[in-house]
Amino acid sequence: MPRPVSNPPNPWSATHVEWLGPPPPARLEIFEELAKSALTKNDSPDISFRFGLNPYRGCQHSCAYCYARPTHEYLGFGAGTDFDSKIVVKTNIAEVLRRELERRSWKGDPVMLSGNTDCYQPLEAVYRLTRSCLEACRDLGNPVGIITKSALVRRDIDLLSELARTAGARVFLSIPFADADVARRVEPAAPTPGARFDALKALSDAGVECGVAIAPLIPALNESQVPEILERARDAGARSAFMTLVHLSPTVEGVFRERIERAFPDRAAKVFAGLTAMRGGHRTDTRFGERMRGRGPRWDSVARLFAIHARRLGLATGDDIVDLAPLVPAARRTPVRGRHRDARGQGALFS
Repeated sequence: MPRPVSNPPNPWSATHVEWLGPPPPARLEIFEELAKSALTKNDSPDISFRFGLNPYRGCQHSCAYCYARPTHEYLGFGAGTDFDSKIVVKTNIAEVLRRELERRSWKGDPVMLSGNTDCYQPLEAVYRLTRSCLEACRDLGNPVGIITKSALVRRDIDLLSELARTAGARVFLSIPFADADVARRVEPAAPTPGARFDALKALSDAGVECGVAIAPLIPALNESQVPEILERARDAGARSAFMTLVHLSPTVEGVFRERIERAFPDRAAKVFAGLTAMRGGHRTDTRFGERMRGRGPRWDSVARLFAIHARRLGLATGDDIVDLAPLVPAARRTPVRGRHRDARGQGALFS
């Protein structure tokens, strides 16, 4: 059971604070727990990786649309401001990860960080759990993938560039908005789009293969921004891109609706009408394999817009865009616990 921390560390006074933006409005509460396991196995076709790793539960970025919000209800918390401000920290996750990667039954599959909540949210500046997990993957020759909204990922360029040369690493910056004002209203405590593009460039310049995720696409808010996002990402060094449609479970829809109606009173009706048009007459689709994609003429139009501009810019798209196997030469093998593990053929994160 997570235990509350009576005097939690202040992430806003830590190093790299210039990348994190202003503190969120809700009062921060931290709960520490000892993880019994580190890796989670994914069987959903909506989330295209097999093994995920989440050092934190809840997320300070406070994104209105976050599909992970209902998971906070399993802890007895709410999915709204509780998710944004009551953060559970798995203090021993790096040690547990090492044990799991050292098992002889482990096949060396790529591990995705931020499979649920952002592994580079502000508290990472203090706890450094993501960095410790990356060190474990480096030491044991295990490939990693990362999806993050945070420019704090720049802090770990040294580790990520080393992983890219040895075991394999790829980073996706989630940048659903080109307009900083729109982004701030929907993702109030996430770094600005400009800071994320800068992080993408820094990683790319350091030899880490990067991509951009337009995740999520929200009708009437960012449809028209797709070409600009792709172009700015390509200019920053991105080599691939993917896009998902916003998924609103019943719990998330309440949080999202309240935020959108308050932040965009003139556009809220258009947002929900557009979402209904992209979901075949419904605001959500709970079927496995359909939750992150749309259907119908309006969705097809945005999907074509994305595909045309991605092709024009030379950005790779498709289910295999974060396949780590091609990143490492066939002749290079990484030592693991006195034996050798082939770094190729370890599967795709998105397949």
